[in-house]
Amino acid sequence: MEGLGSYTLPTGTEYRGTLKDGMFDGEGDLLFPNGGIYRAVWHRGVPTQGKYTFADGLEYKDKKWHYCDGYDRRFYTEICSGLIEPDISQLTNLDPPPEIPRGCYDCGDGFYNPETRVVVDYKFRFLRNAGMINFFCKVN
Repeated sequence: MEGLGSYTLPTGTEYRGTLKDGMFDGEGDLLFPNGGIYRAVWHRGVPTQGKYTFADGLEYKDKKWHYCDGYDRRFYTEICSGLIEPDISQLTNLDPPPEIPRGCYDCGDGFYNPETRVVVDYKFRFLRNAGMINFFCKVN
């Protein structure tokens, strides 16, 4: 692969940009299934500089990161649009939140089913096999 093009990884993540000798090389973006984008300059498959933007538009900063930092636990949508009604708990940054299938857990990038030990994305496409549930998953 050489020149300007795109490549879709088995996870559904797509690379769009320049390629050289079959590797990401030059300017290119990784577009993640959850809507996030990693825009970077690549050298032989390794990013030399880049910036990640979450699906909701929040840009990740590795220095002076104040989002969800222990002092301010609001979701980004709450920072931009204000808090929702006090008697309604916001459990995710998605509005409206995804409906969690019965017996499953929301793992941030999809649903974990403990019976099948499989994680699927929010459109019910396979993401990965899981041996054990991670501690950060939320129970429905």
